[in-house]
Amino acid sequence: MQISPSILAADFANLEREIGRISSADWAHVDVMDGHFVPNLTLGLPVVQALAEVSPVPLDVHLMIEDPDRWAAQYADAGARSVTFHVEAAADVVATARSIREAGARAAIALKPDTSFAGYADMLAEVDMVLVMTVEPGFGGQSFMADQMDKVTQVREAVDRAGVPVWIQVDGGVSADTIETCAQAGADVFVAGSAVYGQQDPAAAVERLRSQAQASGGGAPAR
Repeated sequence: MQISPSILAADFANLEREIGRISSADWAHVDVMDGHFVPNLTLGLPVVQALAEVSPVPLDVHLMIEDPDRWAAQYADAGARSVTFHVEAAADVVATARSIREAGARAAIALKPDTSFAGYADMLAEVDMVLVMTVEPGFGGQSFMADQMDKVTQVREAVDRAGVPVWIQVDGGVSADTIETCAQAGADVFVAGSAVYGQQDPAAAVERLRSQAQASGGGAPAR
């Protein structure tokens, strides 16, 4: 069970300090938004590269941008250890995933709430993680969409049938109130924003969330 705190909920004026406050986490989740694929604008390549140089944990970059086919591998080159792109924005999902891997990072695909997983089940060998969005992408602080748990379970069943080491990530509204539900549905990587950075001690919040997920008995089966 891995926790990937979203720096979207952090203090952007002090990102080096903020990322240092989650040294107990498995990843630092970095949302890249271009104001086109989603109606919000955050940060880009230069900031990711700077963060990679100072972060105590690997960067888990989530691209919510148009034309990820062009940009995804460049984020791996900039220092991201995992790069997620949206299938809805990619012209060639397999080629883009391969370009990320060739650049030395883990490749992941993301699905918006209205996007079915069925059309991508045969691509599991090409990716290292599937991100099921549990809110509409674009803004933090949204309410958790419990109806997405069926999709998480579908991905878990497909991963287990295929016997591939693919992680299943959830992003959106993940908190102490929802993380066990996500784990029981089959997720094993959890993006949490305000549930971590909204606490007085973010590192302790990470540990609590991880313990909750582990205690739920969900996630990937033992191999």
